[in-house]
Amino acid sequence: MSIERADYSLPCEKSSAEKDSGPHVYEGEAIVYPNDGSENVIPREEETHRALSSRQLSMIALGGAIGTGLVIGTGTGLARSGPASLFMSYVVMGTVCCGVMMALGEMSTKYPSKKGFAGHATRCVDPAFGFCTALVYLCKYLITSPSEIVAGCLVIRYWNDSINSAAWVAIFIALVIVVNILGVKWFGEIEFWLSFTKIITLIGLILLALLIDLGGVPGQERLGFRYWEHGRAFKAYKTTGDLGKFLGFVNALVLALFAYIGTELIGITIGEAKNPRKTIPSAIRKTFFRIVFFYVLSSLLIGMVVDSSSPLLAQAAKKGTSGGASASPFVVAIESAGIKVLPTIINGCILIFTISGAISDQYIASRTLYGMAKDGSMPRVFTKCNSRGVPWAAFMFTSMFMGLAYLVANSDALSVFNYFVNSVTTFGGLTWTSILSSHVAFMRGMKAQGISRDTLPYKSPFQPYFTYCSLFLICFISLFKGFEAFMPWDYKLFITNYIGIPIYVIAYIGFKLIRKTKAVKIREMDLTTGAQEFHDLDEETDEERQYKSMSFKQKVIYQIKNW
Repeated sequence: MSIERADYSLPCEKSSAEKDSGPHVYEGEAIVYPNDGSENVIPREEETHRALSSRQLSMIALGGAIGTGLVIGTGTGLARSGPASLFMSYVVMGTVCCGVMMALGEMSTKYPSKKGFAGHATRCVDPAFGFCTALVYLCKYLITSPSEIVAGCLVIRYWNDSINSAAWVAIFIALVIVVNILGVKWFGEIEFWLSFTKIITLIGLILLALLIDLGGVPGQERLGFRYWEHGRAFKAYKTTGDLGKFLGFVNALVLALFAYIGTELIGITIGEAKNPRKTIPSAIRKTFFRIVFFYVLSSLLIGMVVDSSSPLLAQAAKKGTSGGASASPFVVAIESAGIKVLPTIINGCILIFTISGAISDQYIASRTLYGMAKDGSMPRVFTKCNSRGVPWAAFMFTSMFMGLAYLVANSDALSVFNYFVNSVTTFGGLTWTSILSSHVAFMRGMKAQGISRDTLPYKSPFQPYFTYCSLFLICFISLFKGFEAFMPWDYKLFITNYIGIPIYVIAYIGFKLIRKTKAVKIREMDLTTGAQEFHDLDEETDEERQYKSMSFKQKVIYQIKNW
């Protein structure tokens, strides 16, 4: 395959032409500086493959967010804030999550870029904004992958704590590496079934919670909304009175954010999605309904079957992920109902949650670094891909951070990784802020240039108000999430809750000063280049042709499988 005008110099090295150039415009996947027309072109061999279907995309997006934050973190939220605050927090954050997904959908179907949502930030706001967006997202997943591995080791301690955790770390790291180097086709299928297992587990837990609430367990009476009565719907946290109840709700919002983080994975998988203009809207719609069903319904039922003042719940909340299944509020409900054996089964399912999380987190980390290199903000070596479309150089670099999981061998590792969780939530909130800010600029640019929203391949409802409201809420949560650090003062909590903000700001200012980038003016925003790039993908796919030829029975089975 021929390579045209390939530039193998490090992207961090600036030419004299670049130093005097203005804002760049897009030419496909290349960056063109308008003063001299020179390009920063990635050779064609260095490309990931488009192999993820709508079925895999939507399942991975949902499965990427279903983890310990939902099945375990809800217990902490219930114990601190009460059932009403827990339920309301999941409704509010679910709404924000949908706003983020819809914003991604509009931009990604218009410009299906392998650079992900950082590419949208570069195009619509400022190259420096794209860099800081990608950097905080990369930091998030460099931390979450080893954190999931540690969580897996801690879950295993539920059965046997005599084996050195370092051995389990090595096994999990090897498993994560094998799945990722197989290529995106195998990754998509394996993650599909792991995510499918998560969903089946969650459906089972939801049905069981409903059964317990309605008095379907022998010897147990109907609960209804008993635990919401007598002033127990809202609990005060850190202080008393209405202020304490408000702080409880804010804390529940933070924990809900941690549970929802990961659904933006669609923004990274776009570069490897088949027919993105059709698969992305389909995946977003499916994810929206699944969020309503799984997250909101789970938070409601947990508050109905578990007393927020239960000693078992208080004990579970203190254990967190270190307690395995015993830390889940679902298990508290099962034990309170006198049901045996199930806690062990649920522990096995939670282990699958952590393994799946580590695999997908490593995928995201490598693709984020790859996207940054494609955008010219990281060394070009990270764009190298093998024959299976795996960005092996980026993957090798991000895989090294999984070694942090060996801290589990240290007796203080649990507290260290609890602080990491705080940082993950901060980085995740900043990522959502960037996505929504980019969408605001995108909509303003379209309006200023007289481009109708009806021309968008995917047009989300309630805009621009939905994005503005979502942006306000996520900014509020990101700024006030660390209030615990002041009650009383705890510098460790303060640092881990806010460390992402200075990294975000310094990355933006530093990149802007070094690369001398300029903010994109809304009337000069490039809203045409790249929009035609994927028209050839809009043709009818083999999957669609096969569906049309199916019998009614086959179509029903297909729809159930792809729900």
